[in-house]
Amino acid sequence: MRRLVLSCLAALLAVLGLSTASSQASSGSEAPRPARVTVIQAVPGAIVDVSIDGSEVAGGSGVGDVLGPFELSPGSHDIGFTGDGLEVDTTLDVRAGAASDVVLHLPAEVDGDPVVHSYAAPDGPIGPGKARVLLAHTATVAPADVQVDGQTVFTNIANGEYADADVPEGTIEVALLPSGTTEDPILGPLDVTLEASTLSMIYAYGNPRDGSMNVIAHTSPLGADGSVTPERIDTGSAGLASASVTTFGGDEQREPVFLGLLALAAVVAGIGAIARLHTAARRRVG
Repeated sequence: MRRLVLSCLAALLAVLGLSTASSQASSGSEAPRPARVTVIQAVPGAIVDVSIDGSEVAGGSGVGDVLGPFELSPGSHDIGFTGDGLEVDTTLDVRAGAASDVVLHLPAEVDGDPVVHSYAAPDGPIGPGKARVLLAHTATVAPADVQVDGQTVFTNIANGEYADADVPEGTIEVALLPSGTTEDPILGPLDVTLEASTLSMIYAYGNPRDGSMNVIAHTSPLGADGSVTPERIDTGSAGLASASVTTFGGDEQREPVFLGLLALAAVVAGIGAIARLHTAARRRVG
């Protein structure tokens, strides 16, 4: 009886070991997914060439151009912008499978040199009938408030900062105003149409003093999260609260554990059956 139990336990350990080894071999053989990087040119009047890791990826890019997305391996990459009297270099760290935007734009100071900011795309799942919008302040103005449909929803967003939110699909009216005011918008109101299950990355750029204020936008699809009435507001770098979401791995991660549990159940059932037979045999002998 004892030898049989030990044999069953050894078999269980072998099954678990094979399952784990199979899982590790499978995950180890998969190449990391590339990151996706989109480059935005938001400097009015400038024509620039864009390079990544020393290789030119776009030439003669004017304001409003949306370049890419470029697929990059996980890790650090050098991104450069060159033009007439303009040279800006930056380093971007990217994760496998992640998406982000790199934006060349003007600082808040008038006549300041162009700067670069990067924005991770909030491309997680979204609820039905909802769209996600990220609005970044990349214009030559002081901190600003954002109005949506006449209501102030984000306040005191400085140059380089952003806010994002999930909103009902459809058309919304967006305006950018000097922080603390409700009239005389710096930009807008603009009608923005948002389709369900999409992410719109919107960048306000330019200078209201010379009439160059405008927006650059691009859209990408989002997956469904399976919820019925999702609510989400994440102010990003604008200083309000944000929440994180915990997810679980896919079926390929659960399978070895599931097989192990099945093996354990079989061993337990087998031991129980053997114990009952052994007890019955002893009774018959007695």
